[in-house]
Amino acid sequence: MRVIAGTHRGRRLRGPQGTALRPTSDRVREALFSILGNRLPDSRVLDLYAGTGAIGIEALSRGSAQVTFVESRAASLTLLKQNISDCQMGSHVTIQARTVQQFLSRPELWTGPYDIVFADPPYDATYELEGIFKNVPPALTAPDAWLVVEHASKMVLPQRLGLGSFIRRYAYGDTALSIFTYPAEEPA
Repeated sequence: MRVIAGTHRGRRLRGPQGTALRPTSDRVREALFSILGNRLPDSRVLDLYAGTGAIGIEALSRGSAQVTFVESRAASLTLLKQNISDCQMGSHVTIQARTVQQFLSRPELWTGPYDIVFADPPYDATYELEGIFKNVPPALTAPDAWLVVEHASKMVLPQRLGLGSFIRRYAYGDTALSIFTYPAEEPA
């Protein structure tokens, strides 16, 4: 696993041992950042189910201003912290060692509003996202923010996740990225 582009291009990232963690492949990461394109510079990114941190680290390498990583598993947190330290990105990150549901239910922990929210839950837990995002306050995201969900390509996500509305799906073999957009203006 490596950083694909930007200021840390080519830097190797520590990966998991065994199959307990499924990092986003280089191919899917490259496609994701091509899709995000000009949304990245100076953006605030929320990386849910962060794992090794590869998505957030790539976002920082490509010009994001700040990334909040949310991860609850101890082994993943160790890898995440090592990768951030190896890349010397500590001043641009916040790590929340808790479940996604715990984090999203506590707005005082947020460093947003976030311009890009990336969620890569374990594939068997993807359906839980609808319930998790159902009561998330609008303050989580900036106007016109994107939520990107990585999931199994055989899965079809709902048309809405909280305030986010589905706009597009991209498939890459067994993996898919579904994009949701948030309202351009705060709801009244």
